[in-house]
Amino acid sequence: MPLIPRTPSLSRRTLLRGLGGCTALGALAGCGVPAAYVAPGDRAATDRSAAEPRLTWANWPLYIDTDDERPSRRPTLEAFEKRTGISVEYIEEINDNDEFFGKISPSLMNRQPTDRDLIVISDWMCGRFVRLGWVQEMDRSRQPNVTEYLDPLLRSPAFDPGRACTVPWQSGITGIAYNRRRLGREIQHVSDLWADDLKGRVTLLSGLDEAFALLMLGDGVDITDWRADDFHAMCDRVEKQVAKGQIRRFTGNDYIKDLAGGDVWACQAYSGDVIQLQADDPDIEFVVPQEGAELWAESLMIPNLARHKANAERLIDHYYQPEVAAELVSWVNYVCPVPAARDVLASSGDAERAALAEDPLIFPDASMRARLAIARDIAAGERAEFAKRWNGIVGV
Repeated sequence: MPLIPRTPSLSRRTLLRGLGGCTALGALAGCGVPAAYVAPGDRAATDRSAAEPRLTWANWPLYIDTDDERPSRRPTLEAFEKRTGISVEYIEEINDNDEFFGKISPSLMNRQPTDRDLIVISDWMCGRFVRLGWVQEMDRSRQPNVTEYLDPLLRSPAFDPGRACTVPWQSGITGIAYNRRRLGREIQHVSDLWADDLKGRVTLLSGLDEAFALLMLGDGVDITDWRADDFHAMCDRVEKQVAKGQIRRFTGNDYIKDLAGGDVWACQAYSGDVIQLQADDPDIEFVVPQEGAELWAESLMIPNLARHKANAERLIDHYYQPEVAAELVSWVNYVCPVPAARDVLASSGDAERAALAEDPLIFPDASMRARLAIARDIAAGERAEFAKRWNGIVGV
């Protein structure tokens, strides 16, 4: 399948506003309102999967393969429907994690069905759902491919040990992007952003959940088990760089425009965006610093009272077949959560697909993988304090 230029990540890695998303309905998840919690025994509905061969799946726009000549067709999804006889209502309705949370949280907190059997949201938001008891554990007996092929790096995040309730849809890396030609040197460390020749030409991400892990890694922190003191030390360092004019501004995905236009020479960035930028400017590099970078995912979950749980579990497992994962990643160009898909692409006989198999931003090599970690997410009791500190620096 030919690669088509597109910008899927523009709709996804969205920044938090207010108190880091801890406002309105978002406060129930971020700030831990006990009444919203649903006990394990109250999460399941009678599963109608056998009698009703269908399911409803909510996802982000531009986050699944389509047919080049008929964009309304989704080949990997159609293959599942044909093989299983299960029809899928696929809804591209998720444009922002907090916005979608606000849409379905009234149903979940009131123990009512959401009319969705499967959803995809960012792992930091998945953590809120898991803590609130708003998602169901999956039956791995229906998911042998997930058990066998899920990337070991993604298997046990702090918010969902063993991935009992979540399965990565696609993954990515938050690292550093820079223009090597303009800068005239390499960047290898987070501290390289603070060099004199980058004064006023650096941007950082404004979203708390998106920004903190890479910056902590630059301070030598183990992001899988960080503490409040680590967070405040990181903020102290960033405040000093703001005061000296090192940081041009804090951004959402609009850092893409700044980097491409030359106003910024180095920035905090997402790996998926850089693949797109490199197609137009080969001088743009993406680096996982020597101290490491954050590996993140956007994951599939089955919300409480879903009526077609078994069908949803089968669909998830379909996408963990290496051949299907290879088809999907050749279209979306994110970090593939199924490393075995690399061999499928490499042996495809197609030059473009074989090139994807060698792209470390889709299949990180051993050296890069050794420097990737999933950050411990921000817990409910920490969010208000940390968001207030961070947003004071960012100016939100």
